[in-house]
Amino acid sequence: MNNFEGRIPQSFGYLVALAYLDLSANNLSGMIPESLVNLKQLSYLNVSFNALTGKIPNGGPFANLTAESFMGNAELCGTSQFNVAECRTGGMKSKNKRRDLTFVLASVAVALVVTTLFMVWFLKYRKRSRQLPIPDLIGQSHQRISYYEVVRGTNNFDEANLIGRGGLGLVYKGTLQDGIIVAVKVFNAEVQDAFRRFDLECEILRNIRHRNLVKVISSCANLDFKALVLEYMPNGSLDAWLYSHNNFFDLNQRLRVMIDVASAMEYLHEGHSFVVVHCDLKPSNILLDGDMVARVGDFGISKLMTADKLIAQTKTLGTIGYMAPEYGSEGLVSTMGDVYSYGIMLMETFTRKKPMDDLFVGELSLKRWVFESFPDRVMDVVDANLYSRQDEQFSSKETCIKLVMELALQCTSESPQERVSMKDVLVRLNKIQTNFLHCPTRSQNRM
Repeated sequence: MNNFEGRIPQSFGYLVALAYLDLSANNLSGMIPESLVNLKQLSYLNVSFNALTGKIPNGGPFANLTAESFMGNAELCGTSQFNVAECRTGGMKSKNKRRDLTFVLASVAVALVVTTLFMVWFLKYRKRSRQLPIPDLIGQSHQRISYYEVVRGTNNFDEANLIGRGGLGLVYKGTLQDGIIVAVKVFNAEVQDAFRRFDLECEILRNIRHRNLVKVISSCANLDFKALVLEYMPNGSLDAWLYSHNNFFDLNQRLRVMIDVASAMEYLHEGHSFVVVHCDLKPSNILLDGDMVARVGDFGISKLMTADKLIAQTKTLGTIGYMAPEYGSEGLVSTMGDVYSYGIMLMETFTRKKPMDDLFVGELSLKRWVFESFPDRVMDVVDANLYSRQDEQFSSKETCIKLVMELALQCTSESPQERVSMKDVLVRLNKIQTNFLHCPTRSQNRM
């Protein structure tokens, strides 16, 4: 994400200890150097969203890479595992080889100069430590914020400003110089892969825009500090509201929030040329702004996919209780995995029971509990605060809840093929709200 231009130097093939190389989201052109096959230690390579051409090398570290490493380069060709066109043989290959030989000496010279400059910069950086401003990794259209402004805004990361804890780090409330209140998500350097996930979250957030997604203001990064500066959500998370003793969510509010989430997820799955699978959908990752509009956040373990390959494999697990069966057992990630997590969250929102609640022991789970009560005893498992049998609208509310729980059960089918899409989920929830709660959907009125 540095607007680099030109070719990837052949001399990178001499960096025999290189383990991680991310050149994504630049303006690089030409072929991927065949010399990279020699990098036996290379476990991660990402050259996506450039203007690269020609054949993707075979062998070496490339044998273990996936299509995610090369997406967004329309002129690349290679094996089917990378979801690119099959390479043509003949004249093009000879032409490319001659062209590469022309540039190899120049590339080596450039690499030596760059290495020298980097070492000079690095030595100066070691002396000045954090006196340098932090580059904006999200994009030039976003506000640039220095490390020291983040420190001042959070009162040196004072615990009084701590508003959230997660597996990757801490979230602080902060105030920028212009008075804007923000949330600062600081990634814990001691957590394995935390900085890689920071890069992934930057890559995803720079390419998506939706009213029901948490907005990114900027990012801060140096050698030992990574943080995202996000729009502050004054009403906290859905999780906090569901289990608060001081606040109450009525039936209509809960339905509106789940419609907001479904709208965001439909966009992530179908709203642009690539597909984003969230992989960790749960109430603590659903935040509420000042108007109680729900925003989906935390893309630290998300997956970017192409429209023609909607299933991937991962070793990174989501949250127990919300993961789809195929995700937990086989590491298979797909949009249907998000649908399953959404279905569990839909049940939790209306029952006010977490999937890991003490009630669920042995073979009894939240899903099974709802399934065994459906449809005749479904009101027995619903949050008792949502209705009163003496309420004149009880019949309408009961019908609404039955339809919601039916949808939740369809979202959580054991087979991914039997689950409904997020597009269908959104249509059905809007219809439920319109027909039974007699008020327009808020997400339709906000633009």
